Amino acid sequence: MTTLTQPTTQNLAARAAAVGPQLAAHAARHDAEATFVAESYDALRAAGLLTAAVPVELGGEGATIRELTDLQRELAHHCGSTALASAMHQHVVAFTAWRYRRGLPGAEATLRRVADEGILLVSTGGGDYTHPRGEAVKVDGGYRVSGTKRFASQSHHGTVLSTMFTYEDPEQGRRVLNLAVPVAAEGVTVADNWNTLGMRGTASNDITIEDVFVPDERVLANRPYGVVDGPLQVISSIAFPIVSGVYLGVAEAAYAEARAAAAAKSGNVLVQRQLGQMKHALQVASWALDGALDAVGDDPTPSHETYLAVMIAKAEVARAGIEVCDVAMDVAGGPAFFRGSVVERAYRDIRAAKFHPLTPDATHVETGRHELGLPGLLQ
Repeated sequence: MTTLTQPTTQNLAARAAAVGPQLAAHAARHDAEATFVAESYDALRAAGLLTAAVPVELGGEGATIRELTDLQRELAHHCGSTALASAMHQHVVAFTAWRYRRGLPGAEATLRRVADEGILLVSTGGGDYTHPRGEAVKVDGGYRVSGTKRFASQSHHGTVLSTMFTYEDPEQGRRVLNLAVPVAAEGVTVADNWNTLGMRGTASNDITIEDVFVPDERVLANRPYGVVDGPLQVISSIAFPIVSGVYLGVAEAAYAEARAAAAAKSGNVLVQRQLGQMKHALQVASWALDGALDAVGDDPTPSHETYLAVMIAKAEVARAGIEVCDVAMDVAGGPAFFRGSVVERAYRDIRAAKFHPLTPDATHVETGRHELGLPGLLQ
């Protein structure tokens, strides 16, 4: 098993802060037009931030899960869409690095392409998870796959789709195959249908896959259907702290704007209380995320307890984030109600936090069932 090499370069979050003004300069326009944050990705590439999770020996910086979480949290202070879209690339790269350290096939080649060619990896995991959209059929040398994938961030700009399909195995029954599909492959069509309440610059369009051949060597996992098994526990333990960092950063941006607006009415006891309420919520959410990152560590192993810790932290970030953005709107007042305001955009962007699996309500159920010694609800 390859060891984890620590990065030796400048702090990633500091570099993210340095490019932040470039992200912020285009955020309102892409939000209004629901167009991809292309300029932001140019800035991230120039700063070397899209290769952060690639191991040092393969041309990256060997960033840990905590460092990637801090990186995406800082990016969200400037543009939520940039932070969320690139988080989807970052977590797939980080999981590929996890596979590389275990000598699993295909991982090194993919990571070298991320470092050398600057390819973007697109995830459909949130929309697939335990019950994927689409089916795989076994053929000589591989599988033919068909289905429509939703919430595929950076869809028009991605290179490889990390996705899942249902497969009816004649011996094992219904299974889930994790596959790598080139976005440019014949039979892959990216829609232009991303017109949403928030996170409008992520270009998370639908992707339709029609009878595409995937060779056996691009099958990354063959897992039980409807179950959060070991591999999915690891994927979730890597992905969702990074995603949660994005939403915490969005809420922190709203708070910063509200605090600035409150300076002119600092003698108002109601405003004092509202600022305290927001700071309280952000602090508790930050502690929850830190606790989950402690449980995950730098190189996670399958663990249902760690998986639940991550989901609990994500639910807390979603709850606190929505509360903070709501109160920030009250504190900032009328100007925050106008389109183009940082608070108004954060108010909409933060709503997406509840859609990632597990939802906060499902997290409560899963946690309760675990405490009662019952099998997971998704099984």
